Amino acid sequence: MEKGEDSKENLKQHNSCVIGPNNAKERRKEAYHVRGEIVEFQKKEPLPEHHCNNDEHLFFNKIANYSKGLPHNSLGEVELKAYKSYIHSLRTGSPSDFESIPIGGVVKLSNPQASYAFELVGPDSHHLSVNAPPSFSSAWEASDIAEVYWQALTRDVPFEDYNTNPLTLLAASDLSKFSDFRGPKANRLVSTGTLFRGVTPGDLIGPYISQFLLNDIPFGATTIIQRYRTTLAGDDHITSYPEWLNIQDGLSPTTKNTIDPTPRYIRNGRDLAAFVHKDFNYQSILSACLILSSLGNAALDPANPYLDSKTQVGFITFGIPHILDWVAKAARSALEAGWFQKFLVHRRLRPEEFGGRLHNHLTGAACYPIHAELLNSKVVSQVHSKFGTYLLPQAYSEGCPTHPSYPAGHACMVGAGVTMLKAFFNEGFVLPNPVAASSDGLSLIPFQGPSLTIGGELNKLASNIALGRDAAGVHWRSDGIEGLKLGEAVAIGIMQDYKKTYNENFNGFTLTKFDGTTIKIG
Repeated sequence: MEKGEDSKENLKQHNSCVIGPNNAKERRKEAYHVRGEIVEFQKKEPLPEHHCNNDEHLFFNKIANYSKGLPHNSLGEVELKAYKSYIHSLRTGSPSDFESIPIGGVVKLSNPQASYAFELVGPDSHHLSVNAPPSFSSAWEASDIAEVYWQALTRDVPFEDYNTNPLTLLAASDLSKFSDFRGPKANRLVSTGTLFRGVTPGDLIGPYISQFLLNDIPFGATTIIQRYRTTLAGDDHITSYPEWLNIQDGLSPTTKNTIDPTPRYIRNGRDLAAFVHKDFNYQSILSACLILSSLGNAALDPANPYLDSKTQVGFITFGIPHILDWVAKAARSALEAGWFQKFLVHRRLRPEEFGGRLHNHLTGAACYPIHAELLNSKVVSQVHSKFGTYLLPQAYSEGCPTHPSYPAGHACMVGAGVTMLKAFFNEGFVLPNPVAASSDGLSLIPFQGPSLTIGGELNKLASNIALGRDAAGVHWRSDGIEGLKLGEAVAIGIMQDYKKTYNENFNGFTLTKFDGTTIKIG
C-alpha cells in the first residue's frame, strides 16, 4: 500500500463509528490468524489409511459390490463393461466420464460426484477413515443379513409386543446362534430386550423408540404431534424374481406403497422404516433440538458460558441459532464424508442385492460362497415359506437408493447431529414424563421404568435412525454403526475448528462418544 493510501485508510478508521478492542486493520489481521490456524491444524493431521474388504478384487463378477442402476445379466450380476466404465469415472472424477456410464433403466446414480467435494470447516472428507465392512463370505456378513431378514419378517410386530410375539422370540433365538453377530446381547444371547437395538450407552434402557421421536415438537408458534404417515401391514415389495431383476437394472417399480390413511406414532419397524423413507436429511435432529430447547436452562450443558451470567443470555453464540446452525452444517458435511467412503473406497452391495445372490444360490441358478450359518438359519426357511422366494422383502416399492451401502448416509448424518446436541446439552438431564407408543400407534402411554436421560435418548435416536434403514431392508447393521462413528468424527472436527472463534470465557465442549468414552474439545 502506498503512503498516501495508508493515510487515507487511517483517516477512515479515525472517522469510523466502530468501537471495540480492535480497529479494522487489527481485526482483519486477527481473523486471518484464526483462519490460518484452522488450516494449519487440518494440514498437520496424520493422513489415514483407507482399508476395504477386497471383495471387489476377489470376485471377478463383482457379486459383492453395489451395481444397482447398471445393466445386469439374468442372475443380476452386473455387465462388466458397464461396471468398468463406472469405476473409470470414479477414478478420473471427470464430469464428462460420469455422463458416459451405461445405465440399465430410468433410475440415475445418486450424486457420486459429491465424493470429491471440499469443505471449508471441519475435516476434509478424504481425511477420515472407517473400518472395512464385513466380507461377502464371512460369518459377520451372514449375521448382518440374517438380522435384516428378521427385521423384514417382523416389521408389523409392535415394539411393545416383542417379549411375547412368536416371531420376535424366534428371531432372537436364531440370531443367538450366529458366531459373529455384533448386535447387543444379554448374557451372551440375543434377547427380545436387545433385538434390533443399537450398541451405544442408553440404547437398551426404556422403550425401543427414542423420546425425541415421540414427544411433541415445539415449532415456532405451533406444535407438531409426532404421528406420521406410514404404510399398511404386509406392504412388502420386490419379493418376485422378475421384479427384483428389473429393479436391479434401474427400471421403475410395478407396485406402489399402500399408505395407511391414519397417521400413527412410530410403534413398529414398518413405521420406523416409513419415517426414514420420507424424512429430510436432518429432520430428526432438528426435532430433537427443538424439544431440548424447550426444557429450559437446566437441560443446557453446565459449561455454557451464559448459565452463570448476571447480565446476558446466549443467542448467536451458545444459543439456539448456534445449535441449529451446527446441526445443519454437520449433517451435510457428514454426508460428504459418507459419500467419499461409499463411492471411492468400499462400493459395498446393498442387502437387496445380496438377497438376489442368496435366492439364486438356494434355487441352484448359481453357486456363491455364502456362509453356511446363513444357509442353515431359520430365517431362510421363514422367508421362503411366506413369500415363495429367498429374496429380501423391501419396505419401499423402489427398494434401496442408487448409491452404495457402506456407510449408511442416514447414520452419518444423525451421528453428526447427535454429537452436536450432546455438546450443547446436559447429557445427564433426566427427561420428564417419558412415554412409549401404544401397540396400535394411536396414542402414547406413560413409561414406568428407569430414568431416561438426554444422553441416552440422543444415542437411542441415532440408533433408531441408523437401524431404521435396516428395518426397511436397505442397509446392514455394520453400515449404521460405522456411519454413526464417521458422523461423530465430522462433528468433533467442526467443533475443533471453531474453538478459537468465541469471545466468551469458555472452557470447551465435553461430550460422551458413542463408544462411551468422554472427550473435551477446547
